[in-house]
Amino acid sequence: MKFWNNIFLTNRFFICFAIIAGLFATSFFIQILFPIVQAILLMSIILFGVDILLLFKNKELIRAKRRAPKILSLGDVNKIHLDLANVSTQQLSLEIIDELPVQLQKRDFRIILKLDGQKGETLNYDLRPLQRGEYVFGAINIYLSSEIGFIQRRTQFTEPMSVPVYPSIIQMKQLELKAFDKVTNQKGIKKIRRLGHSYEFEQIKNYVRGDDYRSINWKASSRRGSLMVNAYQDERAQQVYCVIDKSRVMKMPFNGLSLMDYAVNTSLVISNIVLQKDDRAGLLSFSDVMGTTIKAERKANQLNKIMAALYREQERVGEANYELLYYASRKLIKGRSLLLLFTNFESSYALERTLPVLRKINTLHLLVVVFFDNSEIRKFSEEDVKDTEGVYMQTIAQNYLAEKTAMVQQLKKFGIQAILTRPEELAVNSINKYLELKARGLI
Repeated sequence: MKFWNNIFLTNRFFICFAIIAGLFATSFFIQILFPIVQAILLMSIILFGVDILLLFKNKELIRAKRRAPKILSLGDVNKIHLDLANVSTQQLSLEIIDELPVQLQKRDFRIILKLDGQKGETLNYDLRPLQRGEYVFGAINIYLSSEIGFIQRRTQFTEPMSVPVYPSIIQMKQLELKAFDKVTNQKGIKKIRRLGHSYEFEQIKNYVRGDDYRSINWKASSRRGSLMVNAYQDERAQQVYCVIDKSRVMKMPFNGLSLMDYAVNTSLVISNIVLQKDDRAGLLSFSDVMGTTIKAERKANQLNKIMAALYREQERVGEANYELLYYASRKLIKGRSLLLLFTNFESSYALERTLPVLRKINTLHLLVVVFFDNSEIRKFSEEDVKDTEGVYMQTIAQNYLAEKTAMVQQLKKFGIQAILTRPEELAVNSINKYLELKARGLI
């Protein structure tokens, strides 16, 4: 039974024997065709037997192994590798079906290639996970066929593999390079000019073109006979908390990821840069109840602790309770800190309800409210319309976007920092705001 279960008839088999059946039907009217069709049938049966012999004479024709990263990054393209080796001497046609994790809902995955005898090859394919959690890969199914191509032999490699999908480590590393690159001017991260001298003294160094002439150390310059300047570094050990709203307003999807997933990825990126800047990184999450609370620290395992907490976070269906957030900011956070609040307001009424609490929090800490611009509505508002209904709908969209911009001005009026950003630009804009506030000495 195992032998027959691994045999699959191909389209070439059915086409060939369908043609033979048609020729037999034709030979009833043209009798001279009958012996020719019999010969064709006999030859096809022989080829069928030879095909079985070629594919099943050896116990093993091919070897396959899957290689994947230990951790997959949420929302990023991750490379999966398949190592193949043809251990036979004949050329084989391969149809590869890898059993992908159920979260991907990808049911048409298939790779077709030819592999010469005694040859090996490594195949790469991309996966973009859109949910956090454990992703379980199943068996590798390979359907082998010879040059005859009447049948396929199925070979299964049962290699179950479980890979966790964490917040985007790829994005974290890319933006870390941009944030600390002092040589090239890469797109995205802005270079913020320092204002004033509210920084810790670091060292005396040689003057180079572009240094602030007000930092020249005249005593050291006279001793060395060349211009020397005082170098300063940013103040360290400042507390920075990423605060994530887990309520239902963060479930809205953009490009496959929910707003909360964008906030989770950005929180990991910000926490990494904060720690690299010698500040203290912490994490809070809330909805109708308080969620994760990680005290701002600068320990060696702090980033791993934050990443593990972000991996477990899930959206909730309830409304956000900002009174709980205010209580947490008073009782759990000791000392003035920078709070990056990732939330979303779809109307000015929603903002007005929470504004009194946000103002209270801002008196205790430096609060930055980060909420989202609806990129789909903005795209629709910029399209050309051709009828009255389109003009009406576009006017509503433009009013909605104008209301979002007005929310930013309303927050700034009460001294609250605000960022209105597209979801895909959230990480870059948040980093720029952190670097700006640090350069201005506001933290």
